[in-house]
Amino acid sequence: MSELLIAGILGLVQGITEFLPISSTGHMIIVGELIGFTGDRAATFEICIQLGSILAVVVIYAQRFLGLIHPRPGMRFAGRRGIFLLFLTFLPAAVVGLLTHGLIKKHLFSSTTVCLALVAGALYIFFVERRERRPTACSLDEITPALALGIGIFQCLALWPGFSRSAATIMGAMLLGVQRKTAAEYSFIAAVPVMVAATGYELLSSAGHLDTTDISLFATGFAVAFITAWVAVKTFISLVSRISLRPFAIYRIILAGVVFFWLVK
Repeated sequence: MSELLIAGILGLVQGITEFLPISSTGHMIIVGELIGFTGDRAATFEICIQLGSILAVVVIYAQRFLGLIHPRPGMRFAGRRGIFLLFLTFLPAAVVGLLTHGLIKKHLFSSTTVCLALVAGALYIFFVERRERRPTACSLDEITPALALGIGIFQCLALWPGFSRSAATIMGAMLLGVQRKTAAEYSFIAAVPVMVAATGYELLSSAGHLDTTDISLFATGFAVAFITAWVAVKTFISLVSRISLRPFAIYRIILAGVVFFWLVK
């Protein structure tokens, strides 16, 4: 298999799964093992193409991000208040992630642990959907500091590869009383500082594996991840106010079963 085809496949997987509650990390580990693209170079590639997914969200929510710099009248999720809310959501996972980074890398990046995380995340989705109640926050401007911090605490669940950052934050926000669509939008926007920080940290650690001969490989993966993430986010937001997230939970369980029987050794 050519490396450009590998880049396209992984870019497609990354873009589709990054912001859906099905775990991009889990899918990248599984697909990487299936196509034989593993090791330090593969890990660095996967980190780089995440930037394509991040850029897609920045483009889609450009007005919200611009509002953090130049707030408009009537916008509460904007300016210093908006930045503070994102910081509160970012903080718990950043602290826990820094403290446990080595342990996570050593013990949780395998098909077995991903299987367990996929199932755990599915049960989490079923639990939250069953407890759904009338939301108290129906727009981004109604997110409070307490809600932002609470969502950040739930986000720590995503440090377990395969659990899904989107699942952790969307369902956590819903448990705290945020409307499903608003929870998804806040999850996507809050992902940007978390992913930029995590990606930057990983790139600094993996700088020795970067090579100018890989430019075409990385550019292909980046472009495919950007396009597919843009489509995935747009589609998900259009659906999430009309359907529950149970289909994603069912998909996670099916995927875990497939992985367990075909990849776990």
